Amino acid sequence: MDKRSNQPMRIAILSGGDSSEHLISVKSGGQVKNWLEKAGHTCYPVVVKGAEWTVREGNRQRQVDKNRFGFQGDHGFIAFDFAWNVIHGTPGEDGRLQGYLDMMGIPYNTSNHLSSALTFNKYTCKTFLKQHQVLTPEARLVKKDMEADLEEISDIVGIPCFVKPNNGGSSFGTTRVMKFEHLEQAIETALKEDGEVIIERYIKGTEVTCGLMKTKDGFTVFPITEIVTDNEFFDYEAKYTRGKANEITPARLDEDMTKKCQQAASLIYDLTFSSGIVRVDFIIKGNQLYFLELNSIPGMTAESIVPQQVECMGVPMEVIFQQVIDNAML
Repeated sequence: MDKRSNQPMRIAILSGGDSSEHLISVKSGGQVKNWLEKAGHTCYPVVVKGAEWTVREGNRQRQVDKNRFGFQGDHGFIAFDFAWNVIHGTPGEDGRLQGYLDMMGIPYNTSNHLSSALTFNKYTCKTFLKQHQVLTPEARLVKKDMEADLEEISDIVGIPCFVKPNNGGSSFGTTRVMKFEHLEQAIETALKEDGEVIIERYIKGTEVTCGLMKTKDGFTVFPITEIVTDNEFFDYEAKYTRGKANEITPARLDEDMTKKCQQAASLIYDLTFSSGIVRVDFIIKGNQLYFLELNSIPGMTAESIVPQQVECMGVPMEVIFQQVIDNAML
C-alpha cells in the first residue's frame, strides 16, 4: 500500500452496485474521475454488478482480479493503490465492500464496514442515536413474513407517515401515507426494495441537509442546503430531475439554527464513527431539529448537493477530495 498520499496514485473508482441507483452511481463515478484527475491521480473506472467487476482501460474493458485488486493491462498487471467508492446501496454503502478492502489492505474514502452497516440500516441507526439523546421521528420496523399490528403502529407513529425500505439510500419504494387504509399497500411497495420496512412519523417542517467531513485537522462542515419541492417529498424524481426541487445553499436559516444543525451533524458523525464525506438530513419544526438519516456515500454528480455545498464554500472539489485521501492514508 502506497502511504505517500502526496504522490500521484492509481485510484479505482468503484461505481454501479446492485441497488436501483446503479446508473446514478455510474454517473457520479464519471464526475469523481474528473475531480481526482485534476488532483493529479490516474483513475480507472470500475463498474460493480454482482460478482462482475469490470474496468475500462482506453477502449478496452477488462475483468478486475479481486484476489489482487487490479487488472491485467496491455503492458503488465496494474494494481490499484486506493479505492474511491461511489456505490449507493449494496455492496458499497452497507459495509460489504469496505470489509473486502480492509482485508486487502487497500485504503478508501468512506466510513469503515461497522459504521457503514450501522448508518445504512435506518431503524438501527435511529435507535442507536436516540440512546445518545438525538431527537428523531418515532418509527417502527416491519419485516417480510412478519405479523404486524398496523393499527398499533399507526397509533404510535401517526397518520400521515412515511413508509420506506429500511436498508437503502435512495427514495425507491418510499411512500408518504395520508390515510390508514393505504398503509398496507405502502408496506408492500417498500418490501419490493428490501426485506425490512421502516414506518416513520411524518413531521411537517423545513428539510435541510448538511455535508461534512473530518480530517486530522478537525471538521470541515459545509454550508447547509434547504430542500424545497412541489412533490410530496424529496423523492427520486425530485432528487434527479432538473426543476423538480429547489436546493437552496446556504439554507435560509438564522445563525442559531445554522449552528445547531452543523453541531448536530458533527455529533452524529462522531457517534456513528463516520469517515470521509457524509451528508446528514434533518427536518426543522419550530426550534426542534429532527434527525432523519445519514448518507455515508452522498451523490457526486455535478448537480448533487455536496458539490453544490463545496462550491458555495469557494473551494475546488479536487482539494476536498485530496484531503479525504490524505486522511485515509494516515
